[in-house]
Amino acid sequence: MAWFGKSNKSSAAQRGKQQVESGLVIFYSVEDAIMAERILNKNDIRCRLVAPPPFLRKGCDLALEINLIQQAAVQRILQDRVPVVQISPLSGTAELLDIIKVSEYDGYTMVKAGNMKLTFENASGMIVNTSGGGCPDIPYMNIELVGKRLDQIRRPKEMGHSLCSLMLDRAAEGAQEIWEERKSQC
Repeated sequence: MAWFGKSNKSSAAQRGKQQVESGLVIFYSVEDAIMAERILNKNDIRCRLVAPPPFLRKGCDLALEINLIQQAAVQRILQDRVPVVQISPLSGTAELLDIIKVSEYDGYTMVKAGNMKLTFENASGMIVNTSGGGCPDIPYMNIELVGKRLDQIRRPKEMGHSLCSLMLDRAAEGAQEIWEERKSQC
């Protein structure tokens, strides 16, 4: 399991230790999960939005992954601000669902996060297409993103207010990491 989207080349023992230290904050709605992430980030609590395993879902397809050492701080900060269903430790076989998929085409890379896709030209990092989702903010974001380089865009999660915008943000973040890594190898 990678922490905050970075590649994880640790041993199985380290991954097991990381699972014990990680926990999921479960919410009733997507809006609550997104709001909690913003609140915790403003309070310097490291967290990331993830897709929880099906058996932990309580009506929301998003959860926050946190370091369990900070559980008390998370509960205190979110109290009276965002309703939390529960905080569950990740242990045993509880794996987070991988929501990022990468497909390579002739000179292009498509990064899919959830139901959102972002395709960029490998050589230039130019976004050539976004697709997926049915949220009302997606057409606006498509106009804002297509035709711009990955390192020149505004983050979709800052422009939109939906699960689709969040997933498009994850796709954009993944695409930028891939493009930056390829540039550094040249």
